[in-house]
Amino acid sequence: MQLKIMPKKKRLSAGRAPLMLFLCQMISALEVPLDPKLLEDLVQPPTITQQSPKDYIIDPRENIVIQCEAKGKPSPSFSWTRNGTHFDIDKDPLVTMKPGSGTLTINIMSEGKAETYEGVYQCTARNERGAAISNNIVIRPSRSPLWTKEKLEPIILRNGQSLVLPCRPPIGLPPPIIFWMDNSFQRLPQSERVSQGLNGDLYFSNVLPEDTREDYICYARFNHTQTIQQKQPISVKVISVDELNDTIAANLSDTEFYGAKSHRPRPPTFLTPDGNTSRKEELRGNVLSLECIAEGLPTPIIYWIKEDGTLPINRTFYRNFKKTLQIVQVTEADSGNYQCIAKNALGAIHHTISVTVKAAPYWIIAPQNLVLSPEEDGTLICRANGNPKPRISWLSNGVPIEIAPDDPSRKIDGDTIIFSKVQERSSAVYQCNASNEYGYLLANAFVNVLAEPPRILTSANTLYQVIANRPALLDCAFFGSPLPTIEWFKGAKGSALREDIYVLHENGTLEIPVAQKDSTGTYTCVARNKLGMAKNDVHLEIKDPTRIIKQPEYAVVQRGSTVSFECKVKHDHTLIPTVMWLKDHGELPNDGRFTVDKDRLVVADVNDDDGGTYTCVANTTLDNVSASAVLSVVDVPNPPFDLELTDQLDRSVQLSWTPGDDNNSPITKFIIEYEDAMHEPGLWHHQTEVPGTQTTAQLKLSPYVNYSFRVMAENNLGRSLPSEASEQYLTKAAEPDKNPTAVEGLGSEPDNLVITWKPLNGFESNGPGLQYKVSWRQKDGDDEWTSVVVANVSKYIVSGTPTFVPYLIKVQALNDAGFAPEPAAVMGHSGEDLPMVAPGNVRVNVVNSTLAEVHWDPVPLKSIRGHLQGYRIYYWKAQSSLTRNRRHIEKKILTFQGSKTHGMLPGLEPFSHYTLNVRVVNGKGEGPASPDKVFNTPEGVPSAPSSLKIVNPTLDSLTLEWEPPSHPNGILTEYTLKYQPINSTHELGPLVDLKIPANKTRWILKNLNFSTRYKFYFYAQTAAGSGIQITEEAITTVDEGKLAGILPPDVGAGKAMASRQVDIATQGWFIGLMCAVALLILILLIVCFIRRNKGGKYPVKEKEDAHADPEIQPMKEDDGTFGEYSDAEDHKPLKKGSRTPSDRTVKKEDSDDSLVDYGEGVNGQFNEDGSFIGQYSGKKEKEPAEGNESSEAPSPVNAMNSFV
Repeated sequence: MQLKIMPKKKRLSAGRAPLMLFLCQMISALEVPLDPKLLEDLVQPPTITQQSPKDYIIDPRENIVIQCEAKGKPSPSFSWTRNGTHFDIDKDPLVTMKPGSGTLTINIMSEGKAETYEGVYQCTARNERGAAISNNIVIRPSRSPLWTKEKLEPIILRNGQSLVLPCRPPIGLPPPIIFWMDNSFQRLPQSERVSQGLNGDLYFSNVLPEDTREDYICYARFNHTQTIQQKQPISVKVISVDELNDTIAANLSDTEFYGAKSHRPRPPTFLTPDGNTSRKEELRGNVLSLECIAEGLPTPIIYWIKEDGTLPINRTFYRNFKKTLQIVQVTEADSGNYQCIAKNALGAIHHTISVTVKAAPYWIIAPQNLVLSPEEDGTLICRANGNPKPRISWLSNGVPIEIAPDDPSRKIDGDTIIFSKVQERSSAVYQCNASNEYGYLLANAFVNVLAEPPRILTSANTLYQVIANRPALLDCAFFGSPLPTIEWFKGAKGSALREDIYVLHENGTLEIPVAQKDSTGTYTCVARNKLGMAKNDVHLEIKDPTRIIKQPEYAVVQRGSTVSFECKVKHDHTLIPTVMWLKDHGELPNDGRFTVDKDRLVVADVNDDDGGTYTCVANTTLDNVSASAVLSVVDVPNPPFDLELTDQLDRSVQLSWTPGDDNNSPITKFIIEYEDAMHEPGLWHHQTEVPGTQTTAQLKLSPYVNYSFRVMAENNLGRSLPSEASEQYLTKAAEPDKNPTAVEGLGSEPDNLVITWKPLNGFESNGPGLQYKVSWRQKDGDDEWTSVVVANVSKYIVSGTPTFVPYLIKVQALNDAGFAPEPAAVMGHSGEDLPMVAPGNVRVNVVNSTLAEVHWDPVPLKSIRGHLQGYRIYYWKAQSSLTRNRRHIEKKILTFQGSKTHGMLPGLEPFSHYTLNVRVVNGKGEGPASPDKVFNTPEGVPSAPSSLKIVNPTLDSLTLEWEPPSHPNGILTEYTLKYQPINSTHELGPLVDLKIPANKTRWILKNLNFSTRYKFYFYAQTAAGSGIQITEEAITTVDEGKLAGILPPDVGAGKAMASRQVDIATQGWFIGLMCAVALLILILLIVCFIRRNKGGKYPVKEKEDAHADPEIQPMKEDDGTFGEYSDAEDHKPLKKGSRTPSDRTVKKEDSDDSLVDYGEGVNGQFNEDGSFIGQYSGKKEKEPAEGNESSEAPSPVNAMNSFV
């Protein structure tokens, strides 16, 4: 319910008292809400709700229905007048009134005529509060009369004359629609030359022979009765002057249907309107139509202007080939002079139309219904305008106010009625009539004086749900007379609202501009006037807003791939959201490639049509949110097309093309390829590239090539397919532009010169008949060039040349068109032969036991007889008689490039006897060897002993057996043995150093501790120093007496056992010791089991590294050795719980110091400065170390021995 109270909102100030919101009574009237329950109870004067139009044209073939509907309380009664007098419907059996309505139905289909009921009708709706009247409804039946019969003579006229075919349709109601057709009901074509005027006539600016026909028929269509009438056909014949006879020519001058003007070209004249000026009057709001039709030869063109003004842009339209100017919704401002101009090549003519716009009455302020309470004031205003200005008259309950019953509360002031201190008897319906010569306006407005207590129309206990931080509007639709005041409270006890956050609207609605969680609660609206009070409770709930916490993101994908958009929504737990996806603000395509799950949209096999904006929309009953992302579908470009060759010259052509679609990724460049259909059909070559903004390219061409071109586009995603090939273009032949490349002269035999070159390909030949002119002469002589022309080959052999002589060589290309440019000469040599002289004065300087330096004198250059490639040293070690019988002598080779006269021999064996010789090398091979040179290498340190075994362990002794080093590298002087005990915590004891003569291979160590582990370090020595050590570990045996009763008789450390046996099994200290040992064994077994499961390892290695023998270090390079020897097994302690086998054999690998893998060509190679650049590759064959590891499971005795 709405109250007309104040035009602006009233904001409530904060206070500590209960909030009371008041609506003041500064009003002019009440407006009764259209509430069904309220309307059932309130008394209300009649109001016309529906009526027939003022000018009501009826179909005489149907019943006449004149509408009049009204509402009011109590329901109104209806009556009619006809032509100003009472129309008694009860006396006419053909007239009935619809029950509960004023609508009349006149049954003329059974009997009677429509013309009988022509007239002016008016309806009156009346109840106890007043009477409302309808407009004057003028009833007229529609008419569609026939054409009057007339005889139409054929029209004969000359080519080029003007012609007007009159239509003159019969006058109908409403006026008919005119159009011209032929006998086949086909509309006649119209143009600037032939057109239909507003009056229906058909105008010809000039006739042509094709206008000749016998069936020009004018039709009139009467829409109201859906009938069409036609005029008699008109015959027109257009002929030339030569075809006219004197009789016909005489008739032509007396016709009123066409002129007798010459068919020669003529300036325009107007067929309509007549004269130079005319006048036109139109009513405001209608369509203004102005027409000018001219004749002339050639056909004139029509132009329109408005004098002293411009034509309205949005309301001006040209019809009928600009012969008609129309202005829609015409206003008084459109009055003025309009000029049409007809122009052709021979002149121009103009006509001025003076337009006046009149206006039937139209409302400025129409009177509105007034609902007043007793003693209130009010006004009815009826304000209208028109041209001429309308006259305002008032009626009260359908009676002119001058003769209506007097009302002291009413005062008339022209177009206004003023009411003061009205009473209930002042209720009435007032009519305002505004009229002038062009029409009238009639409006009903009632004054309803009511005395009603307040009513609240909003439903009780209405629940409002609002999203947080949004406005909350709590309705309190009310009605009362006098106008009630409104108060709002929050809470059942009227709790105070202490913040200034409320706004009261004039219709009683309470607004919370920014609703928060604490706004939740019950609100009470109270309405009061002097007749009573009403109240109503409403409830407000605040909900959390719906949010999209994961929005879809912009995506760029390639065609054919899959893309997904994510949309995660967070919402109030009491609301159920629905999520939907849109594409370009519409529904998703009905395609199985689009799948939507809980929070994701997946598009598979993306194509170009899938590009666009995808929007995720989350809706609840209270709010909705959306988020969008753009999908760009990209791909490699489409191939270019429409290739065209222009500007075709001998050596160039211009290629142009149209780019294909770039598929949303800009083209960066175009690649142009060509095919030579003559020489390499089907093979495409790269021609050039141009930027992606360019669609033409100037291409350089070669002679005698049958070109075809194709273009590919490339963007950031890749390259397009090739375009279709262009047309073929064959260039003219020409002499070659270039000569063969890679020209060389080398002899394959000592007496020849082989000249080779890289031949030109077919594309480079520039013409047919490709050949080569080969020329040569000795470089250092005065001989003339010798030349020969050969076919398209790549080699020519010159025989009978001196050995290794420099030659100048040229190879020139030629074809049927001529020779290529003169080539540059290149130098070559005839064939090489083996060197003739060996290097002399070979000298050897032994650097150390593994390295020697060799010097020699160079050979004369002439004796080399070829390109010097270097010097080659052969060297070998002298073999013993035993070895010599087993195998042949192995020679090693090192090559030194260039003209070097010295080199280094690395990797020699110490204390050895060597022999060497030197040879010079050229491209043909080696020369003779120099005399053998013998040298010896000094002693070096020995290798490790070949094996070390520890046998016969006893309580206090161990026996060591070994084999000498496989490479003593000199005379052995002695062996060194070092050993030290290892206690149960793996700590190393004091180191004992023992020297053993070189001729010994066995040694017994005595006075050792029983059941003790020892580690041994053993190596040989020569005069050059100590060799590589070998290591081993062993354990002395346990006293048998101490193990009696707890160990099996066969458990021991070997065959050699101590002979001392003491029977102590019965002694108390021994029993205690055994208990401790048994407990220790149990603990150790548990520890071993745990560590084994964890992959633990015996940590002796770390202890050894911590106590390594400082006297035994690897051999350095300055010791005179080449590299160093290491035994991968030397430093490995026994595995946890293992025992060393009784034979304790450790074998060392043999070392092969051969240099076969060195050097260039055969074995090795040195740089020019003599430094060795080959790679030494020693071959080793490893044998498994015997006894280092045992496959037996650990026993308690072994474990005990390991930790004693």
